[in-house]
Amino acid sequence: MRINRFLASCGIASRRKCDELISEGKVTVNEKKAESGEDIGINDVVRVDGQIVNLKDEEYYMVYKPKGYISSVSDEKGRKTVLDLLPKEVGRVYPVGRLDYESEGLLIMTTDGDLAQRLTHPSMEVPKTYVAKVEGVVNEKDLNPIRSGIEIEGKLTKKCKANIIETNKEYTKVKIVLKEGKNHEVRKMFKAIGHEVILLKRTKIGELTLSGLDRGQYRKLTREEVNYLLTI
Repeated sequence: MRINRFLASCGIASRRKCDELISEGKVTVNEKKAESGEDIGINDVVRVDGQIVNLKDEEYYMVYKPKGYISSVSDEKGRKTVLDLLPKEVGRVYPVGRLDYESEGLLIMTTDGDLAQRLTHPSMEVPKTYVAKVEGVVNEKDLNPIRSGIEIEGKLTKKCKANIIETNKEYTKVKIVLKEGKNHEVRKMFKAIGHEVILLKRTKIGELTLSGLDRGQYRKLTREEVNYLLTI
């Protein structure tokens, strides 16, 4: 993370003002004067006027979203939302991106708007891994249009990784890694090659996985995981 963004995330000042503090020599990284545009790593110690600064106390959670929940904090149709999976004392956190009503898997929920923007903006190309269970037999050749980019609603999808992990006469499971997150994109990709998605599960965001969580469960992210997401 760039040092001015880090300082702004710590609540020191605006990014522009933080740049001024850096140029005035008031900011150090590991006891050395900071430089404008410098990147901050997980283990770096940053001080402003001699005082150590840390990221402000945002809330960060990992949720294993089951099918049948809306990736929102409210729903006009009265359906259950992912906020219902967290205890009331957690307060108002927001889902980062979306998993549709019929999909399940890894969802980040936070109060940190900057992180949400970072993880969802197409320009950041944060990889997200899914396992799609699709109807019928799919072979590796069938996946080539998806890998190279396929036209959906007049627009070409970005290149992605896709490989078969299980197949039989009734269905095929495919692991697919995307770096964009258009609405219902995976389902539309497979529909474009003649296959309906039976079940869709997001298993990873970057290198963050659902390890240790069952459907409907949640946990707080560790500081190391938060720092990873901030620098991914």
